[in-house]
Formats: sequence, C-alpha cells, structure tokens
Amino acid sequence: MTRLHVNIDHVATLRQARGTKYPDPVMAAGLVELAGADGVTVHLREDRRHICDRDVKLLRSVLQTALNLEMAATEEMTEIAVDMRPDIVTLVPERREELTTEGGLDVVKAADAIQRTADAVRSHGIRLSLFINPDVEAIEAAAKLGVADTVELHTGAYCDADDEDLRRSQLLTLKQAAKKAEEVGFRVAAGHGLHYGNVGPVAAIPAVEELNIGHAIVARAVLVGLEAAVRDMIERIRGARA
Repeated sequence: MTRLHVNIDHVATLRQARGTKYPDPVMAAGLVELAGADGVTVHLREDRRHICDRDVKLLRSVLQTALNLEMAATEEMTEIAVDMRPDIVTLVPERREELTTEGGLDVVKAADAIQRTADAVRSHGIRLSLFINPDVEAIEAAAKLGVADTVELHTGAYCDADDEDLRRSQLLTLKQAAKKAEEVGFRVAAGHGLHYGNVGPVAAIPAVEELNIGHAIVARAVLVGLEAAVRDMIERIRGARA
C-alpha cells in the first residue's frame, strides 16, 4: 500500500498571512493523523515563510506517525534537524524567490553539502531522502553518493503537462525513473503538484511507496474540512493501487 504523507505548509501559510496564531499547523497535523495519513511533511525554509521552528518542535513531540522535514542542505538546517530529530530529512533545493520548489536537487553540484548534512543526520538515526528529478543521471548520481535510502521523484513536469500526449510521456518517464531507483536499491517516493485528478497514475506505479501531497489537500480542506480532504486523497490512492 502506498503511504500518504500530508504536507501542511499551507496551513501555516494562512496563519502567516495575517500574523495570527491560527490556523495552527500542529492542530492540523492531529486531524491529518486521525484521517488516516501515514505521516506529516513540513518544509522549514530559510525565510520561515510558513512553517517555523516552533511548529517543527511541537510536531516532533506530538506526532504519532512519521515526521518528514524538508530542508536545504545548509549548516543552519542541519543543526535544527539534529536537534529536532524528525524521522526523515528530505533534502530539497531552495531559492528565496521561488513560490514553490522548482525542481530536483542537482546532486552532483550539491554533493559536498549533501554529504555534510547526511553525515550529521544519519549519525542520529534519521533517515535521509533526496528530492530529485525523475531521470537516470540524477538517480545514478544519488546512488553514487551512497548517503540516502530514499529518493523522492519530482512530479512537477507530469502535473504541469497541458495535453494528454505530453502527460503520458511524463508519466512514462516517472515509471522508468521509479523502476531504475528501485533497481539500484532506493525506496521510492514521489511528489509535487499532485492533486485529486492526477494522483491515480502515479500512485499506481509499483515502485512508488510514498506520496507527499500538500497544496491540493489543504485547498480542498477549505471547502470540505481537513479530515474529509485527507480521506478523499487516501481513497484515490487506494483505488489506484487496487
């Protein structure tokens, strides 16, 4: 069964829009768990535009499921990860100007930074995942580093495809990348831009064990409530795997 980790960053985005104490992403995480999700994902950014240190600290103390901390491979974030002890650290590229993560890690270019962070977090029993583009070169570079047990495949190109032929082509790319990643020994996750209308084909890829989905779930939660939105997504995922 494919696991669902719900990214609750945009609950914090609503809070930060007015500088209030609500809605509280920690309370949202509890509802996400009650709805049946397998874990909670948060991205602690350098500019703290949504999730902040307080959120990560409280989530670590109250979550019953997995906590996946997305972060850049910087000295500051590495120190926070070692202090907070999430179950999983997912290393992602980060630019201040971007609205959302724009692509996968350049594993070759960032190799030294990745190695330093990996040495620190793995020594404290924290699993490491690398957010990469779904191509063979990126997977082979990640395998050559030998520091992560999981790769998360960036699904943005598939989700952004504006015609059926291109969507099928990008889905095939994802399938081939997932198979390659599994063959070289990685656990395989996927995420970015997935929503209720496009998640099925990705969830159906045999090698994909985990999906990280946030914006679509939080957006639906505005209309139907968070628990219902999470359950709806779990139903779509289970239906695809069946």
